[in-house]
Amino acid sequence: MTDFGPMRICVTGSVATDHLMTFPGSFTDSLVADQLHAISLSFLVDDLQVRRGGVGANIAFGLASLGVRPILLAAVGHDFADYRSWLDRHGVDTTAVLESEVAHTARFVCTTDTAHNQIASFYPGAMVEARNIEIGPVAERFGGLDLVVVGPNDPEAMLRHTEECRERGIPFAADPSQQLASMDGESIRRLIDGAAYLFTNEYEAALTEQKTGWSAAEILDRVGLRVTTLGKNGAKVESSEGELARVAVPAERGLADPTGVGDAFRAGYLAGVGWGLSAQRSAELGSMLATLVIETVGTQEYELDHADFQSRFAEAYGQSAADELSAVLQPV
Repeated sequence: MTDFGPMRICVTGSVATDHLMTFPGSFTDSLVADQLHAISLSFLVDDLQVRRGGVGANIAFGLASLGVRPILLAAVGHDFADYRSWLDRHGVDTTAVLESEVAHTARFVCTTDTAHNQIASFYPGAMVEARNIEIGPVAERFGGLDLVVVGPNDPEAMLRHTEECRERGIPFAADPSQQLASMDGESIRRLIDGAAYLFTNEYEAALTEQKTGWSAAEILDRVGLRVTTLGKNGAKVESSEGELARVAVPAERGLADPTGVGDAFRAGYLAGVGWGLSAQRSAELGSMLATLVIETVGTQEYELDHADFQSRFAEAYGQSAADELSAVLQPV
């Protein structure tokens, strides 16, 4: 059987091709306050990068880069062969991926301006077939699952995955992300209720409360841990008993592209969970991995040099924190 390390983590979510463009100006310069109801804009971009992406694949890649071999559970198109080879080569188990016979792999098109504001569109393609995937046979094939990450995906698939996890008693992490905008309050309540971990950014946290009608305290009563990324202010981890961790962002060596930063944070955090690290160390690990992503264009283009990674971790969070990490982080 494949060695998955201390935890068998199954990552569900989108797999997509990213088309990333940069606009050498500010979107806000083209917005007319009293005409926002009738926007018709075109931006002349000066760069195009075609990259592998999708939240599910990004999180799985991040886990694999840290030496955790995740199981990717997703629906893809008949154009997935090269992408599959890439993920297999980098340590992701793709044997549970469903390949559509009719649709293309999902596509994400995003333009980023000089202030790192983004305008994006997402075409789901084969992703809608993820609603046909059951977790049970996958868990049986791999000898059980310790955690299922329910990332942004076809909304029906997300709900099916969380419901199946509850029925089978498999701990799950809810990461609704960009799908929050399209889901109603009842669906979001069904999605996050009983989650071992709830991941959002700061805006999504407020949107979750608004749409569900649950207060922050009520959400904390319904999930194990609530992990919230705070952009340049780092991240925090809370439970119903209070705040468990708050971490700062490590110093960047350059800002290239923010796409995929949140996915990398989740990968780092979950790797820490798998190794039995504290919420504080796990959040620090997530923040350090996220920093590598923001320094590169593309969500899976970073390279993790373990010696350099641990050196930067010590610089950001102290030598004792780095010593804890070095005890579990081994070269891939």
